[in-house]
Amino acid sequence: MAEKNIKIIVEYRGAAYAGWQIQNGQRTIQGEITEAIFKVTGQKVNLIGAGRTDAGVHALGLVANFRIDHKLEPERYRDAINFYLDDDIRVKESVQVDIDFHARYDARSRRYRYLLSAEKSAIYRDLRWEHGRELDFDKIQKAAEMVLGEYDFTPFCVVSSRKEDNTCQIEHSRWRRIGPLWVYEIRGNRFLHSMVRSLVGAMANLADRAPDNNLLNLTLDSFSDIINSQTDKRVAFTAPAHGLYLVAVGY
Repeated sequence: MAEKNIKIIVEYRGAAYAGWQIQNGQRTIQGEITEAIFKVTGQKVNLIGAGRTDAGVHALGLVANFRIDHKLEPERYRDAINFYLDDDIRVKESVQVDIDFHARYDARSRRYRYLLSAEKSAIYRDLRWEHGRELDFDKIQKAAEMVLGEYDFTPFCVVSSRKEDNTCQIEHSRWRRIGPLWVYEIRGNRFLHSMVRSLVGAMANLADRAPDNNLLNLTLDSFSDIINSQTDKRVAFTAPAHGLYLVAVGY
């Protein structure tokens, strides 16, 4: 048998996990799937994910791949792996890809969605940020438009995770309203650690209609200054993890 490269698309609810990446003593998405593959094949694989979601963050279409020399047909990995996973992690698809395919390095874009709600719910509270305050939609939309383009997003990255180059190209950034939900969609070539949550936190603060609730004292002008400047001062307020979803990865 020859080694195969298997690509999987994964959906998960992140509430019970310490993020994607394997960590000692913690339940993680990568760890759970790797263990499930071992139970199916008896082999330890290097499972490569297209991104590293934080603790509590969800995914609708995270792409991962692993190489393996095993007789199981590629499309059967989906059901075989799912048999050993809890119901809050699902492999939606498994296919064989070119042996050189790399889920992370070959990715050309990633799309995220953030859900914010003006009302509280007993059912959906773990799946969205229940902000609970009136926001100015025009302001938050204008802030989203300011993010479009290529910028240094250092102020929106966790300090310990900053790279030598923190430039990202954002192709889509827009809010829409669906009943009580405020839905933010953003797509770019790369994202920094906590970048989307920091952007959402800043936007929500500057759009807050109650001045006393603007924790950052942000305005559209000051937000624009942060986006366009070379400052490395961290934007302090980060929106909760449970409102964020990795929607899709483009190749």
